[in-house]
Amino acid sequence: MESVETTLMILSDGDIIMARQQGRTFVLQLGFSTLEATLVATAISELARNIVLYANRGEIVLRPLAHDGRPGVQVIARDQGPGIPEVQQAAICSSSTCEGLRIGLRAMKRLVDEFELVSRVGEGTTVAIKKWKS
Repeated sequence: MESVETTLMILSDGDIIMARQQGRTFVLQLGFSTLEATLVATAISELARNIVLYANRGEIVLRPLAHDGRPGVQVIARDQGPGIPEVQQAAICSSSTCEGLRIGLRAMKRLVDEFELVSRVGEGTTVAIKKWKS
């Protein structure tokens, strides 16, 4: 079964759970292992949680990738919330040093192969991650 790009609206705590489940199913359909699917689902859950906590609403896009025959997934989380004033600081915070970021963006970076964060104060935040099948 071929996966196509999927957009998930994130508005509430219930959407966090739904996004995690749909993300896990999405990457399993791409041929990822159960462990890899769990890593991606965890990242999606944290991205969705940050949307609910800081922006109240946003979206997560799941996009299948392929490079030299190797499957991958891109997850894009975007919102039009307040933005992150100290992007560099947010990217290095851990859950013990940054209240509310849960596993933290730094820890999330370890779950995936590629990580990009763009944020503008007053305009919103976009986080794009990629995970390639091992």
